[in-house]
Amino acid sequence: MKIIGIIGAGSMGSGIAQVAATAGHEVVLLDSSNTMLQKAQQGLNKILARLVEKGNLSKLEAGAILDRIHFTGQLEAFENCDLIIEAIVEDLSIKKQIFRELETIVNKNCILATNTSSLSVSAIASASEKPHRVLGIHFFNPAPLMPLVEIIPAIQTDQAVVSTARKTINNWGKITVLAKDTPGFIVNRVARPFYGEALRILEEGIADVATIDWAMTEIGGFRMGPFTLMDFIGNDINYTVTETVFKSFFYDPRYKPAFTQKRMAEAGYLGRKSGKGYYNYSEGTTQPEPDFNQMLGKKIFNRILVMLINEAADALFWNIASKEDIDLAMTKGVNYPAGLLRWADEYGIDKCVKQMDSLYNEYLEDRYRCSPLLRKMVRENKKFY
Repeated sequence: MKIIGIIGAGSMGSGIAQVAATAGHEVVLLDSSNTMLQKAQQGLNKILARLVEKGNLSKLEAGAILDRIHFTGQLEAFENCDLIIEAIVEDLSIKKQIFRELETIVNKNCILATNTSSLSVSAIASASEKPHRVLGIHFFNPAPLMPLVEIIPAIQTDQAVVSTARKTINNWGKITVLAKDTPGFIVNRVARPFYGEALRILEEGIADVATIDWAMTEIGGFRMGPFTLMDFIGNDINYTVTETVFKSFFYDPRYKPAFTQKRMAEAGYLGRKSGKGYYNYSEGTTQPEPDFNQMLGKKIFNRILVMLINEAADALFWNIASKEDIDLAMTKGVNYPAGLLRWADEYGIDKCVKQMDSLYNEYLEDRYRCSPLLRKMVRENKKFY
């Protein structure tokens, strides 16, 4: 792999370009917008200058990285690329069109990858005349800082292509996990209850935003509470991903979005980027104090944790990924304090089953069905590790 092509000069595309160029590759960064290309170039200059200031790079190294990134608006510039990663808007028809156009330009051995976080890789590959060379390579934002990359073969992808792509990304200093081509892959599937159950607790009036966040950070050890994290991601983005996963799972109630989440996006309360979300980020604003009730905090934390463990167990039950990759994805992709399946062993798998059944008996909703794998493990007195 010598020349890497990146489609899309937004924060994700330019971040991937930085990673590839830092690893020594020549990089062709394409965007149809000259404004986006200029912003990407200016942004990369600032980021690399900051790394030089911090002593993480020399001026010579930073200059060499920038020299290896070539900015273009012409698809023909991808003619000699060995790997192309598409990182544009989450629109299936647009992605398929790009892949059709790429095939008229690239060489026969070029690997084509999509950075999609929620769309079907197999559907994207179907637009290609050589779908065996198409796969998903899903980075997390910001790409230069986040260590995890999900590798997602389409059902059409050759194993040799998967091996080559994974080896390449590993050589970039990333940690890769292999995921089946199902909605949300590993991270965006397993993490849904972190947001969804927190929103449910809020809507039921059990606790307010600040208290739920406090429970998950101070009692649970998570780096950010769910509402702080949703504000950081953007409530429009988080809602769109939730809705996409819900629809993709044939409207399984376990992934059902919350009305609160939808209304926040509709109101333009997007979080940090709009200045207001679940919290107010205006200068001088005093943030609300949580209810420091330990019993309430533990109840909130336990409910969300068990829902997360149940989702991780179900991902393993359906062979979405190995137990090691599921746990690695959640610790390295979203900075969870521990792998959920290891956490299940410590917490008690029998306790997880009892709590899931208690929730189901209280609400009589399929949202709270217990994973068959957890039940089986209790019957056989087994642990994940």
